[in-house]
Amino acid sequence: MKKKIRSFARRWWHQLTSMRTALLLLLALALAAIPGSTFPQRSISPTDVDGYYAEHPDLAPFLDRLWAFDVYTSPWFSAIYLLLMISLIGCVVPRLGVHLKALRAAPPEAPRRMEILPYHRRLDGEVNETRARAALKQHRFRTVRREADDGAVTVAAEKGYLRESGNLLFHASIIFVLVGVAVGSLFSWYGNRILSEGEDQAFCNNLQQYDEYGLGAYVSETSLPGFCLQLDDFEAEFTDGGPTSYDAEVTYTVDGDEDAYNLRVNHPLNIDGANVFLIGHGYTAVVTYTDRYGNSESRHQPFLSMDAALNSEGAFKFPDANFNPETGEVDSGAEVGFDAILVPTYDDSTAMLLGSEPELNNPVLALTAYRGDLGMGDGLPESVYSVNEEQVASGELEQLNDEAEVIGVGDTMELDDGSTLTFDGVEQYAVLQVRYDPGGPIVLVGAVILIGALLPALTVRRRRYWIRWNPDGSVEVAGLNRNDYDGLEEECDALTADIAPDFRPPKPRTDSEASIGSTS
Repeated sequence: MKKKIRSFARRWWHQLTSMRTALLLLLALALAAIPGSTFPQRSISPTDVDGYYAEHPDLAPFLDRLWAFDVYTSPWFSAIYLLLMISLIGCVVPRLGVHLKALRAAPPEAPRRMEILPYHRRLDGEVNETRARAALKQHRFRTVRREADDGAVTVAAEKGYLRESGNLLFHASIIFVLVGVAVGSLFSWYGNRILSEGEDQAFCNNLQQYDEYGLGAYVSETSLPGFCLQLDDFEAEFTDGGPTSYDAEVTYTVDGDEDAYNLRVNHPLNIDGANVFLIGHGYTAVVTYTDRYGNSESRHQPFLSMDAALNSEGAFKFPDANFNPETGEVDSGAEVGFDAILVPTYDDSTAMLLGSEPELNNPVLALTAYRGDLGMGDGLPESVYSVNEEQVASGELEQLNDEAEVIGVGDTMELDDGSTLTFDGVEQYAVLQVRYDPGGPIVLVGAVILIGALLPALTVRRRRYWIRWNPDGSVEVAGLNRNDYDGLEEECDALTADIAPDFRPPKPRTDSEASIGSTS
């Protein structure tokens, strides 16, 4: 019974570690990743997953049981991934042992009948053995001299071991990449944050203060490093083709120690192993709303750019507006919101609202006001960059002006109940990404090895060459290519000419000569 089990295990192990199985598993991994790009993933955007549940209430629970929203941490994806790694390791390690033995072994003996090899020549005249071995070493061949019992002397030479080394390194690099991706998937995390200028806009490294975040399977919120970051100043330079540089002056605090850093594109700030990247830029509109009772609220609202000229869209929402001091409650149905478009450079001499320049030369806001129920108390996620269109369509929100009202910095928009919205100014914000990825260096090493291994794997040719001094005084040379390639005969003829100066390679036959004597 034990013998049967051992035989069964050995047979399946050989099957699993074959190159064909590795290729099939690689294909299966690619196919298994398709759902990850088709369905929203919790590790990337939990909000999108909630939206999918809202749009497909019957289908979403079924897909969730199949791990469609957590593809890359699912048991079936992990199983394919693990089997692929085992298969590749099982392919590479035995071949590595064989290759190491081949590197230490001497070139093999020539066959008794050298004329059966792809390249064979009989040389006339004397061939000096010392000269021959020197020529072989000059061509970087490994050589070994052997004497037969009948008095024949053979010099065996071989080169091209780097081809197999490149092949092994190429497959090893794939293992490095797979390990790096796995480590990154399990232990990495990231958070994106739109950070406006000013001390009051600073944030600390916790999930509640990120606009978007993702955690690896083995990462918890408590494991994030503790630091705080604020944007002191931001400068952007533009040309007609778009931005040319972003330059952010930031202050960060770690364990009570404060320091400054000049954050630029491709020059991240490293804090406790986490890198802070500057990945974008935009504008923050600052407004003050004064309700009918004289209560004022200020908003620093980031806007999302719509085009290269940084014409941007956003919204201002005041769910606590119109607090009645006599009743101590907010007036029912008196929540106020504004859909807005921020134009950095407004040209009032044209009928066009949107500007063509991204610089803040004449910023204006185009405002559309709403009053009623903003829908922020129902617990459902919604965009902070627009007023809820469903509330408008249902009549819960009433549009107060038919056409958008355009106001500049310092101007005020007055509503029908006497409340006002004042455009106080524009600040700049930086889009930051804080990322920790321990698998990144492993993937980088794998990628470097992969690129370096391709050169010898694709260009180096494995070949063998023999010289035999027969007892009757004749000399034979022969060559063998270990992998198919054109040019073996030309290369061996050139090598033979170096060994025997009197050697003249045979003249290649032309097509016309080859056809002489043929019959139709």
